[in-house]
Amino acid sequence: MKISGKIKETRDQVKEWKKQGLTVGLVPTMGYLHEGHKSLMEAAKRENDKVVVSIFVNPIQFGPNEDFASYPRDLDKDAALCESIGVDLIFHPDTEEMYDPDFSAYVDMEGLTKELCGKSRPTHFRGVQTVVSKLFHIIPADRAYFGQKDAQQLAVIKKMVRDLSIDMEIVGCPIIREEDGLAKSSRNTYLNPEERQAALVLSRSLAEGKKAIEAGERQVSEIKRRISDVIGKEKLAKIDYVEIVDFSKIEPVADLGAAGGGEILCAIAVFIGKTRLIDNFIMKM
Repeated sequence: MKISGKIKETRDQVKEWKKQGLTVGLVPTMGYLHEGHKSLMEAAKRENDKVVVSIFVNPIQFGPNEDFASYPRDLDKDAALCESIGVDLIFHPDTEEMYDPDFSAYVDMEGLTKELCGKSRPTHFRGVQTVVSKLFHIIPADRAYFGQKDAQQLAVIKKMVRDLSIDMEIVGCPIIREEDGLAKSSRNTYLNPEERQAALVLSRSLAEGKKAIEAGERQVSEIKRRISDVIGKEKLAKIDYVEIVDFSKIEPVADLGAAGGGEILCAIAVFIGKTRLIDNFIMKM
């Protein structure tokens, strides 16, 4: 396995593989890899001849009061996990390699980025789209793998690829959870033992919402109320949002009976102490 911090070296290697007729899978990450990332890498390994993992904590997707400086990093541990799975190349650039001092070109989108995380993090998805677009140019893979835990991000990337005619398949992979139900996240490391226990309220509340839908409830306001009530009983939890949207458009819906057989996304963001966690489920109606 090779580790490269250089754009040209990485691009040349991927182009060489493509010349040989080999398929390439890309797993974009910010590092501090966990079981969720592992599942993406394993999927890429099964479906491609070569696998590239990018590890880059992207400064332009963090807001001014967010956790860019403190975001966990451990390249040695990440590299060991990648090698154990059979990753062929890690692209690990520094900020100066990715962004020139006078960098000023961004990729942005209307519509899908306005709801959910886009409301409370207004510049986040511009930063995500810009860095992912750059990665797709640097690493012209056949397929790129993203987790469903970041469901809005997955929808945004899929639409960006369609709108900009990028020749790459976007593969969404299921949420990986701890045994007690907490969705795997690099930010879970911020939680102290009491907060870690309190964080289980996210998966519990979503289970209540799913139970309501399966029992026949179609009024979104009532489903959201049930989810919010569960979260409200946890003293360390503070709701950022509880929303149900059309997954393809990331637009709010009021009545699931009008979903017309499409997929709905029930998504939540909750502060546990100072740590903001997200979780969701997707359901076909």
